[in-house]
Amino acid sequence: MVKGQPTSVPDDGLTTKERRNRPLLMVHTGNGKGKSTAAFGLAIRAWNQGWNIGVFQFVKSAKWRIGEQTVLERLGTLHDETGEGGPVEWHKMGAGWSWSRKEGSDEDHAADAAEGWAEVKRRLAEETHDLYVLDEFTYLIKWGWVDIDDVIETLSNRPGRQYVVITGRGADPRLVEIADLVTEMQHIKHPFDNGQKGQRGIEW
Repeated sequence: MVKGQPTSVPDDGLTTKERRNRPLLMVHTGNGKGKSTAAFGLAIRAWNQGWNIGVFQFVKSAKWRIGEQTVLERLGTLHDETGEGGPVEWHKMGAGWSWSRKEGSDEDHAADAAEGWAEVKRRLAEETHDLYVLDEFTYLIKWGWVDIDDVIETLSNRPGRQYVVITGRGADPRLVEIADLVTEMQHIKHPFDNGQKGQRGIEW
């Protein structure tokens, strides 16, 4: 791409505007730092455009509150109070999901994962959000907690103008194949390699 211009234009019958506004399926994968960070940054940018944001954090503990969650939830509150930006929902898988929180922390994670994916599917069918952030969703596919065929069919045939960004290591090749934008974060150096734990403001 040179000066913001594509190197080729497909013969797909679409106008430049129609092609430019096609919703994207995006995948952030690889063994390097920054996959989720980039996705949450994208969510902030989308909020500024007035988009409806839905974040679904798979795998991470419900007790771990990252900085991006606080920022996006405050932006959601700002929207509710002033109309600025767009609405924001943030859901975590842990001891159940935030819409069906259960007591304790020893829930069957595979069942919770399936429940989360079922909710995402329902929202896609109803065109609830403009942007879906499915954080660490690649692991659910890898572990067999969700069916890759179902994921491919659902995301390939989602209605309307719905953007989806998926994060996590080891993205399934079939997911990579159907995605419109794939970024691989490569691990080159990290302070953790030298025994330095995560830092406030950098990791959370």
